[in-house]
Amino acid sequence: ESRAASASNKEINIQWYIPSVAKSSNDTETKVLLLYAYNKNPVKISNIKIFSSVSVFSGHLWIPLARIISLREKLSDLKEQVEILMEGSKSFSTSVPTSFLEQSETLKINPSNKPKMSDVKVDLDEKTEEIAKRCLSEVKALLSVVPALSSPLTKIPFDVTLQSITNLEDMFDLANGCIITEGSLFNWIISLLH
Repeated sequence: ESRAASASNKEINIQWYIPSVAKSSNDTETKVLLLYAYNKNPVKISNIKIFSSVSVFSGHLWIPLARIISLREKLSDLKEQVEILMEGSKSFSTSVPTSFLEQSETLKINPSNKPKMSDVKVDLDEKTEEIAKRCLSEVKALLSVVPALSSPLTKIPFDVTLQSITNLEDMFDLANGCIITEGSLFNWIISLLH
């Protein structure tokens, strides 16, 4: 029971391992180990000795440390750009005519039904979209089974929200790792790991 696990949604768990002496002698660059486990359906594991499921997968990838550090910096810059775009759109949306505001006051809006600001899809300008495509092409190359065959992205494969970019940045946080739940980002990452 103490080792039981459950996932009520589809989710992927990312952890990093930085070996101290496990480095092979023929490797010239330092690599870190990406460990992942994901489920495609909700699962509840109460006994690990008898558990078997066709919807739970796990694996690992060796990735050069320098590329992860570089990518994380780029993702941090992308997140900053997305925040700037969101601030710009927020200030634009506050200049709503007062007649509309008066109308909306008469409507009963349940606050729990409103999407969180971090889940709102962000309209990217041309510069930010190019930055995003470069970052995501690098993510694709790092996670692809055959990186040499990984071609640069021509379109962004998931909805860009502040939350999705934050999740992507957290995914490459070597100190903490992360959990990403179902959605378009989850689907894209799983498609790369297959």
